Amino acid sequence: VQLQAYGGGPVQAGGSLRLSCTASRMIFSVFTQYDMGWYRQAPGKERELVAAIGSGGNTNYGDSVKGRFTISRHNSRKTVWLQMDNLKPDDTAAYYCNARLVSGTGRNDYWGRGTQVTVSS
Repeated sequence: VQLQAYGGGPVQAGGSLRLSCTASRMIFSVFTQYDMGWYRQAPGKERELVAAIGSGGNTNYGDSVKGRFTISRHNSRKTVWLQMDNLKPDDTAAYYCNARLVSGTGRNDYWGRGTQVTVSS
């Protein structure tokens, strides 16, 4: 499984970006079983959850992004998006796409390479 994330870049505070993550080497029926998420890590800080969307479409957001970010997925395209609005300098970080499947036999975790988001004031 490979996760290809893109869409990061520089943006001014108050602006918007849309991150995309597409899974390859994974058939559609398997993708639908995975919970998908976005995490971020700023220099000197721990990696934190930004947003997640379950296989059933339920969503979960980090407190700092609630009301500003929206996660969505399109299963037939094997893609998950993160719409980021009203960006703040504190949102500056490398953003990582994650695919997770928890089953009775354990947990499968896949990570994409980070895409850098830099928000200037």
